[in-house]
Amino acid sequence: MPFQPDPEPITWRLHLASPPSHVHAVLASDFGRRQFWAERSDEEDGAIAWVFPGGQTWHGRILENEPGSRFAVEYFGGSVATFVLDDDGRNGTDLTLTDAGVPPADRAEVAAGWVSVLLALKAAVDFGIDLRNHDRARTWAQGFADN
Repeated sequence: MPFQPDPEPITWRLHLASPPSHVHAVLASDFGRRQFWAERSDEEDGAIAWVFPGGQTWHGRILENEPGSRFAVEYFGGSVATFVLDDDGRNGTDLTLTDAGVPPADRAEVAAGWVSVLLALKAAVDFGIDLRNHDRARTWAQGFADN
């Protein structure tokens, strides 16, 4: 199977040992997002003001928020990042991420970036570990995967 075979959207799957309710709580809260995704995440009036390592910012709307099953946000460049959470039948979660609307020129970098985010999510949710380095001089832009 070729890497990301469909031209649109970017799609990744991830298995988590934690139940969908817990995974959703992390995705859908400022406190949770700060554990793995952003240096700052401030939700207000249905939108999130993000601050990422290196000072990069984004402001995007929350498009879906269904506890235990779905969370979607307007993401960089207006793409739509959707997390679908399915119970794996063993108190864990099969997560499917899609990011639709990524410009073709950015597709390879964004696809790789999602791997970094998803593995940081797994570490935070399943093990209580923050894999990021939190160093503004060592970010994705400088080639660091542990941004």
